[in-house]
Order: sequence, then C-alpha cells, then structure tokens
Amino acid sequence: MIRNQWYIILESNEVKAGKPVGVTRMGEKLVLWRDADGQVVCMLDRCPHRGVALSAGKLIEGRIQCPFHGFEFDRSGRCVLIPANGKNAPVPKTFQAASYPTCEKHGFIWIWWGEPRAELPPVYFFDNLDPRMTYSTLRDHWATHYSRAIENQLDVVHLPFIHHNTIGRGNRTLVDGPLTGWEREGEVNLLNLWVHNRLDDGSAPLRASELPPPSRGPFLQFCFPNLWQNLISDDVRVLIAFTPIDDENTLMYVRFYQRFMGAPGLRQAVNWLGALANLVIERQDRRVVVTHTPARSGLRIGEKLIQGDGPIIEYRRKREGLLGATVHE
Repeated sequence: MIRNQWYIILESNEVKAGKPVGVTRMGEKLVLWRDADGQVVCMLDRCPHRGVALSAGKLIEGRIQCPFHGFEFDRSGRCVLIPANGKNAPVPKTFQAASYPTCEKHGFIWIWWGEPRAELPPVYFFDNLDPRMTYSTLRDHWATHYSRAIENQLDVVHLPFIHHNTIGRGNRTLVDGPLTGWEREGEVNLLNLWVHNRLDDGSAPLRASELPPPSRGPFLQFCFPNLWQNLISDDVRVLIAFTPIDDENTLMYVRFYQRFMGAPGLRQAVNWLGALANLVIERQDRRVVVTHTPARSGLRIGEKLIQGDGPIIEYRRKREGLLGATVHE
C-alpha cells in the first residue's frame, strides 16, 4: 500500500459506542472504538504486554482494557494502568501500543497510513458531490488486491463484454481515446476520465489527442489512494471506497447517491433499488477480476496493453511514483 495517505477503512456506523471492533486492514489487525467524547480511536490490535487481541477486551471510561491482565490504554496507545502493579504505580514508557491518526467524515472512517507529522493533510472527498444527496451502501468482499479492483473501475474496454446486458449494452466495442487528465490539490492526486466508446464502423479508434476538448465534466474520477466516483448525472452518482484488507483481499464500500427523489418513503426505496443495481453490476466485474494474475497491479507485470488501457497506465504510473516517493522519504 502507498504510505503517507488517508485510507477509508470503515463506515462510521460500524464502530458504535461502548464496544471495540477488531478488523483486518492494510494487512494488519486493528482495533477501533469510540472514546468518552465519541471520537474514533484506532490502534494495533495487540497488547504490548503479552500480545493478545485488545479487541477481545472492553472499554473503561473511553479507554480499552486488555482482556488478559487488565492493562488499560488511552487513545494515543499509552498504557495508563497496570493493575498488578497498583493503581498509583507509574507505567513504563515501553508499554506503548501502536496507534493511528483517524478522521471521521462523510460517513466514513479514515486512518493515516504513514509517518507521523506535526500537521496532517486534510482528507479529500469529492467536492462536486452534493451534500444534499442521500445514499445507500453495500459492502462486498473481493478476493483480489485493491489495485486490481481500482483498475477495473478505470477500464472502459471491458464494458460491452462484462456488462453486455447492463451498463455495457449497445455493443460499443470501439474505444476512442480515452481522454484523461490529472488534477493536483495540495497532496491530493485526482484522475479525471472521459469515455468515448462507439460502435465499430471499420474506422480506427481516435487517439486522445484527436478528440475534441470535453464539453462536460468527467464521467469518472479517482482520488488516491482508494476513492472513486461515477458521475452518472447531476442527480445520480456511484461512489466506491476500495478498502485494503491485505494483499489478497479488498472490501468494497459501494454507495448509490441520488437527489431526484426527496419523499422519505420513496427516497429509501429508490436508494435500496440503486444499491441492488450496483450489486448486480459489481458482481459481474468481481467474477472476472478475482482471476487476475498476478494479483497485484504494476507497470511491469508482463501484460500487453492497448490504447484503450490508457487510464490504467496513468493509474499505474502515478501509483508507482507514489510508492517510490514514500520509499525514499
């Protein structure tokens, strides 16, 4: 995974007050809970004393208590009590559990996966997503590296084949371009993508440089490290957070957003139907994407790419650049 990035790892409603939650993310076992102020805390799910899972413990006034010997840890991971030594005994500084900075916005929980900083950059969320939109979420496990799941959502060549009876209807197999463009906002890297698929009339596909300037906003946007949206219309969006579990597993948080239906009962029904449609389409992808070899994406993995794979090449170049940058920091 790319370091020094904010990663979405859970939805807010998955961490409730009064109970720790253990999950595997980024290839590590983590524990999350809410402190006395309701703020989300994230730590390595391992007591530094004897190595048991803190997630099997309980919360004491916003601190997590190890189930084995009652050691208590605050939100910074600092051990504040060793019961066997007495409540007034000082705690050695070595009893420190690894903790991760967290941020909770837009119904998601982010963790900072990287080096400590005096001031962390803000999390990024698509500013063109109307906050008045309502949404429904589905969660789906894919047995593949998260980079492959991301690439699938940047792949415009597969549409008439994988989705021949859903979003790829029409047999538009010829791919002009595609047209892509990068935006940089502070430390945010945002990839915009315009789709130009058409029926094969015997002509050669146009290069990106031969396409006219976009007359509308992008069809797709991806923000590193793991956030994507499909701008279906001003009133309808699909958003995905590609949450890395480990090198072979990804949890997809797929949201259907809409603002065309405001009546409470009907709004809920529309959101549910939108989520169901997303599940059908997403399962069409999953069946094939999990067969990728190698499981992890990269620029030099033996694949023979074509012009239509331009967005995937852009993603791989930027990903490798970010991986390399964190190695040398």
